[in-house]
Amino acid sequence: MSLGSQRARINGPFPLGAAAAVTVALLASGCGGSKSAGAEGNTSSNAATLPQATTYTTVKSLPLDGGTDAGDGTVARPAKALPISATPGGPAVATLPTSQLGGPTWVPVMESKPGWRRVLLPSRPNRVTGWVPDNGGLTVARSPYTIKVDLSDRQLTLAKSGKATGKWKVAVGDAKTPTPTGRTFLLALLKPAKPTYSPLILPVGAHSETLDTFGGGPGTVAFHGWTDKAVFGKAVTHGCVRVPADALTQLSTVALGTPVLITD
Repeated sequence: MSLGSQRARINGPFPLGAAAAVTVALLASGCGGSKSAGAEGNTSSNAATLPQATTYTTVKSLPLDGGTDAGDGTVARPAKALPISATPGGPAVATLPTSQLGGPTWVPVMESKPGWRRVLLPSRPNRVTGWVPDNGGLTVARSPYTIKVDLSDRQLTLAKSGKATGKWKVAVGDAKTPTPTGRTFLLALLKPAKPTYSPLILPVGAHSETLDTFGGGPGTVAFHGWTDKAVFGKAVTHGCVRVPADALTQLSTVALGTPVLITD
């Protein structure tokens, strides 16, 4: 991959070593934990007063994504903090930092125009998007993976290059704390220092619609394992998706930024 708008085909996952090795406090809804909501990544002095688009922030005055498919797998990584606008060339209302939860920022590209990319963001509200400039500050690549979660069937499907590589029954949010639907993406890969119910946590760019916070964290939804196999196939979580061990292992190899489509 090279900086700028040159596309690159990725045959394996993007580098996750730094994100996987970092010891973090758990933050996902249904996962608990806390972390300071301080700034991540780099910001220029001109953008210092703008909110950063992270899982801890709410960004306003930006369009919401209304797509119903998984997209084409195009993802982008900022080489530096980039301004986010509601329209191409419009005033910046936030910045996209270079890192998320200790790893590199990779976000799905939902729309492209000359010199601009509309990307999904990891902030509240769910499905929020924004336009970032593509004038040499982005690495653009293609993830071959898609992740689909069917809440009615309580089933997760992982596909590579359009072919399903695994299907599993999973546990999803209950009636009071449902798993949010729509398009989101794989945000990070976290390894707890002292795992209790899961050796890995895979946050996505979506939040609980009914919980503003959970366990001191921002209510971020995540994929994670669970010690009791009896939960799989049931709606029993606070919004997270609990997955079997084999599913967790396969998800941990998936590229950051990969689209996640959650339907009911």
